Amino acid sequence: MTRIALLGAGGKMGVRLARNLQNSPYEVAHVEVSDEGRERLKAGIGVDCVERDVALADADVVIMAVPDRLIGKIAHTFIDRVKPGTAIIMLDAAAPHAGELPERKDITYFVTHPCHPPIFNDETDPEARKDFFGGVKAKQHIVCALMQGPEEHYALCEAIARTIYKPVMRSHRCTVEHIAIMEPALSETIGATLCLALREATDEAVRRGVPRQAAVDFMLGHLNIELAIAFEQFPEGRFSDGALYAIAQARPQIFREGWLERIFDPAAVKQSVDEICNPKAA
Repeated sequence: MTRIALLGAGGKMGVRLARNLQNSPYEVAHVEVSDEGRERLKAGIGVDCVERDVALADADVVIMAVPDRLIGKIAHTFIDRVKPGTAIIMLDAAAPHAGELPERKDITYFVTHPCHPPIFNDETDPEARKDFFGGVKAKQHIVCALMQGPEEHYALCEAIARTIYKPVMRSHRCTVEHIAIMEPALSETIGATLCLALREATDEAVRRGVPRQAAVDFMLGHLNIELAIAFEQFPEGRFSDGALYAIAQARPQIFREGWLERIFDPAAVKQSVDEICNPKAA
């Protein structure tokens, strides 16, 4: 049986992972440094924690369910305590892409991240439809990258990734750089920023007298069909001539020329992950 040391098991993400690892084909040792986290884990899923060095001594796999900015720092504190051939799984590409991980040639580094449940889905269970984050009821896709280590460790770590993020549909094999491009650049720098801009625009319509619920319903309904058209989920759908005219007029007002090139420039992505891992230097 594969033995897993789950670091940060009492955190918000750690508890999610610990719950999905219950009744799985893995033996899990839960590690949490805070009393609050230990209590949360005990109350949430009824498991006790063990000391870190005890968990690491027998671990075949270490999962780091800790904040991005701490991944590199924490990894340096235990890297000499894991046995050769251990696979270390990280849940985000920031620290690996920023070069924060300690060097050790005889271990595996693996990165995986959830795509979260897609907007366009076939969920019918009311609870699944409300599982926006994923990993509880709603199906989602995931991305995975083998940063270093033997090829056979990809299948081992991907299987664990499918368990901690279940239920999983597609699992995409990527590189660490690919995942860093998708987060933060694609999903946060662009996606989250534009989502907040949409909310601000809706609030502005309300400020100008539109009833709030009408504005919200109008925006979310239009986003549904507009995203379906843009991402080719609605093949027969087309933007109207009026919409195309509005788009052409709006783009130079909203976006500066070359904005995509600037955000996706490798140096910009690297700077972003550096600042995520070292916020005081930002």
